[in-house]
Amino acid sequence: MTPKPVVYIVDDDDGIRTSLTWLLDSVGMKAICFSNGHDFLKSFTADVPACVVLDVRMADMSGFDVQEALNRRAISVPIIFITGHADVPMSVRAFQSGAVDFVEKPYASQQMLEKIQRATRLAIQRYTEDKQRRDLRDKLDTLTQREQEVLKGVLEGYGSKQIAATLCISVKTVDVYRGRIKEKLGVSSTAMLVRDAFSVWSLDSD
Repeated sequence: MTPKPVVYIVDDDDGIRTSLTWLLDSVGMKAICFSNGHDFLKSFTADVPACVVLDVRMADMSGFDVQEALNRRAISVPIIFITGHADVPMSVRAFQSGAVDFVEKPYASQQMLEKIQRATRLAIQRYTEDKQRRDLRDKLDTLTQREQEVLKGVLEGYGSKQIAATLCISVKTVDVYRGRIKEKLGVSSTAMLVRDAFSVWSLDSD
């Protein structure tokens, strides 16, 4: 079961944090507030689906600095930037770095709520995909060295005879390993095996 999503509000304006918290509470959404980027980065975890409403200009650490810190940690969390002084280069920079929206203050409450709801739906989708990859990576880690060698041959498009010749084992032994690999990964066909393995190993090699 997917955990309930969280909306992080990172803004040094007390009024913004309070009003957004009330807005989200009115529709049953959970908000966690921070007045600066450092405290947010210390507390943030990827254990639940989350999006971030992030002020561009803050005293200690800008919203862009926070975004860059998350990117360095390979955290793909949907970010909605808010600012009282928007310009085109600023919005371009935000989107190029992975933001999903850019909102200028003052904003309409209903409009902001709809943007946050879209961001949380995206957060749930990303969380689910990331969890599936983590689970699959854990299964791949259970493979023995020989099973990994056989799997590598399968991913390279070789048949059992070619894999057997390369590894100096019998074709029957290769087929036994292929069966064990499918069982460990919970797949029923070679096509599913290739698809699932590539979804993780190709990301790890990027």
